[in-house]
Amino acid sequence: MSVPWVLVGGLALRAYMPERMTLDVDILVHERDSARAQQALVAAGYRVTGELSIGGFSVQSADDAEPPIDVLTRADHWLDAALAAPTLDPAGYPVLGRAYLLLLKLQAGRTQDLADVQRLLARTALAERAAILQLVEQESPELREDYESLCTLADLEFGPPPEQGGQL
Repeated sequence: MSVPWVLVGGLALRAYMPERMTLDVDILVHERDSARAQQALVAAGYRVTGELSIGGFSVQSADDAEPPIDVLTRADHWLDAALAAPTLDPAGYPVLGRAYLLLLKLQAGRTQDLADVQRLLARTALAERAAILQLVEQESPELREDYESLCTLADLEFGPPPEQGGQL
């Protein structure tokens, strides 16, 4: 039985905009699937190298030829639906939908994640921005002002958002 997963780190960005350099692969699985994901990766030749402070674990290929993989685990109520309907990146890998990816990066609050949010917003139409705002208000209302500020910064740096659809 396979484990549903999606890309959520730097590689995930390529589904929505030009990707940025990253040294690892970040994937997200449901918390209840953590043990099965770990077993599957070990069976595929990876070794567990540690636990993540934010929930999940890291693995590395046995020969160290591949980049490390951070397997993030969460149990958000929306996660099953998001895992069932991923966006595909240009290589065909499943990526967390833009709204949820923005939410996760906003919640993480690290400098690189906030920069990613700003760049993602630059290519997000006004109607989609409004839907993302609703998601932020529902899941992390304390981040509303941060989200709105990042929208403003995206507009100042990249120009006004497209009226409809996103652009790559």
